[in-house]
Amino acid sequence: MKELIKRTILHFLMTFFSVFKVKKSKLLFMSYYGGQYSCNPKYITEYLLKHDLHKKFEIVWVLNKPEQDRNKPFFRTAKAMSLRYFYHLATAQVVITNHRLPNHFKKKDDQYYIQTWHSSLRLKQIEKDAGKALPDNYIELAKHDSHMCNLLLSGCAKSTEIFKRSFWYEGEILESGTPRNDILVSPQLDLVNRVKLKLNLSPEKKVVLFAPTFRNKQKTTPLEFDVDRILTTLKQAFGGEWVLLVKLHPHLTEMYRHTDFSKNVRNVTAYEDTQELLACADILITDYSSLMFDFAITERPCFLYTPDIEQYTASERKLYFQLSDLPFPSAVNEEALLVQFDRFNKQDYLEKLATFLLATGSFEEGKASEKVVERIHQICS
Repeated sequence: MKELIKRTILHFLMTFFSVFKVKKSKLLFMSYYGGQYSCNPKYITEYLLKHDLHKKFEIVWVLNKPEQDRNKPFFRTAKAMSLRYFYHLATAQVVITNHRLPNHFKKKDDQYYIQTWHSSLRLKQIEKDAGKALPDNYIELAKHDSHMCNLLLSGCAKSTEIFKRSFWYEGEILESGTPRNDILVSPQLDLVNRVKLKLNLSPEKKVVLFAPTFRNKQKTTPLEFDVDRILTTLKQAFGGEWVLLVKLHPHLTEMYRHTDFSKNVRNVTAYEDTQELLACADILITDYSSLMFDFAITERPCFLYTPDIEQYTASERKLYFQLSDLPFPSAVNEEALLVQFDRFNKQDYLEKLATFLLATGSFEEGKASEKVVERIHQICS
């Protein structure tokens, strides 16, 4: 009954605000249902701001906590699910998001919806391919969202293939690359230093980022390795002094809030922009996260730590690739991970990486945001 009442109220609000006309050149952005100023919608926005296009377009961002983002003077914000949110959602000419839109959104004929998605390529199966692992209400939401979508962004030919099969979508796919990965094509030293300054790290400190994916059924994430051994082995294998940054899924923030991280381990889960952490990292350790494919663009070492792979693939998601088919060294326990550090061969790694990126047909050239903005210009002209 509560769900029915909620749907009725949301439907009423959407219907009420739909009487207002769509406003030309108004762009509405949303990332992870308003949870962050991040991912592809952020980098499209940053491109607009960098080129003074906020004077041409009215930019509105939907955020759960807009009061925390008052330092962004060139666009408006609207609190998610507020009256202002419904007004802007009903009157934006272009809606841009990286996640499925709520099912109360009913797109008008003169509105244009760009779905950026939130990965350039992925290891875990998604959408229709992972249908047995998804709840019925999500599948209903996804089909509704795909039906409204006008444009879907793709980071590589392999991703396009997956979208065509699994996304309940038959519309246009823009093979532009991934806006959030533009900064990873040529990471700028000033950005790296800025991130280290925010994290109170010296510019000389080397960074290993541990960023595992989220698990729906398993209530923990593999954080059970000896950090001192990891850092000591990295120093021996790669030189320099190291710090470990731990970026967990936001859903796990509370679980690890009271974990006693040492001085050489920083919990950066609250750091909003994961791409900036990737730009700063010298090495990435992950498990099944799509971040491995983003990080591959930097050509820096990425290692897969998968102690629960049998349990994960049995109870969570099937994978699109065998781990042995990926260019990244992998390990199922701590000892094997340390051996992978010791044995790392840069030339061999770069050759495998180049072969993989060629085989998957990467579109990442650092111009994805520019190409999406060109399309927005065409839509709004």
